[in-house]
Amino acid sequence: MCAGVVLMALRMPFRYLEPTFFAGLLDDPVLWVRVRPWGRALLFDCGQLHHLAKRTLKSLAALFITHAHMDHFMGFDTLVRHVLVSPRVFDVFGPPGLAEKIEHKLSAYDWNLNERFWCTFRVHEVFSKHIQRWLFPGPQRFSRQPDGTADRVDSIVYSNQWVRVEAQQVDHHIPVLLYRITEQLTFGLDADRLTASGLSGGPWIKQLKRQFYKGLLGKEALTVRQAQGKRESFHVVTDTRRLYEAIRKNRVPSSIGYMTDLGYSGKNEATVADMLQGVTLLVGECAFLADHVEKARQSCHLCTQDMNLLLQKIRPAFYLPVHLSKSCGEVSQNLYQELRPPAGTKLIHLPERLLPRPLLPCEVRLGS
Repeated sequence: MCAGVVLMALRMPFRYLEPTFFAGLLDDPVLWVRVRPWGRALLFDCGQLHHLAKRTLKSLAALFITHAHMDHFMGFDTLVRHVLVSPRVFDVFGPPGLAEKIEHKLSAYDWNLNERFWCTFRVHEVFSKHIQRWLFPGPQRFSRQPDGTADRVDSIVYSNQWVRVEAQQVDHHIPVLLYRITEQLTFGLDADRLTASGLSGGPWIKQLKRQFYKGLLGKEALTVRQAQGKRESFHVVTDTRRLYEAIRKNRVPSSIGYMTDLGYSGKNEATVADMLQGVTLLVGECAFLADHVEKARQSCHLCTQDMNLLLQKIRPAFYLPVHLSKSCGEVSQNLYQELRPPAGTKLIHLPERLLPRPLLPCEVRLGS
């Protein structure tokens, strides 16, 4: 699979998610999120993937690109190479214009030996008010085909029974997507709220649980059992969604925020604070140290003083700083001294690099 920083080892309160960071502080960011009960994974950005095993990449379900700069997107070719003969659909999400870039990548190769069992890529371009979809079917030599448009009624762009992914656009002189990955709530009842409602246990709870997981709350009536002292009665509830809200256990679902390549501005700050507030884990760019603030402004990146302001608003349980500029490489450890997370936020340290690097001349041994 390749060595990486397995963030679950830090005892984060995830039920389904297993986040792993397959890059160092100075490497191209690669966040891999395995959804354990599903057996598949979500990948956020793919600058370099050559160090990931084929069996790892074949377990991918969906790829989420923040933007198409090389250090976030060049690994797409490696992904294609490894999943080419997997006869299923891989979803790819990204900002407007991503489908055209993928079309150019795929059309750069000869596909005269195409087979019916090759994979298909379904590209979702995320606009502010709609999502435009395109198909690239391998059996048809990855020729681009329109796949419809869907209106956006909220920030959710991807979901299943275990997880949902939200996306919003921020500015980096080009549109960049900000992502939040949240575990879906599980069914659970609060015993005190159940008693206060005058209800007692019975087969109806199992039926309510089925409605919860099947998306049927409020769509099917349910006969519940009510206790009044030693007497019991039964009555029909038609609004089972309201019933569940009245007796459910209050839980805050665990979540991951993925934020990289954006400038510090009032509009970006407001979007970030609204989207990522209270995430369990924030994986977030901090590209420059405090004395490189002008470089940060010119290149539309964040420096440590910007990140400190954002951390006060987001207040994550854990913060993993990533994507430090290589110009700060010689003093990279100063990053952790300059960051001042608020009380309750734990700072995670990364080694400078995780990717294999070329041998230096001093490391090469000559034969006798």
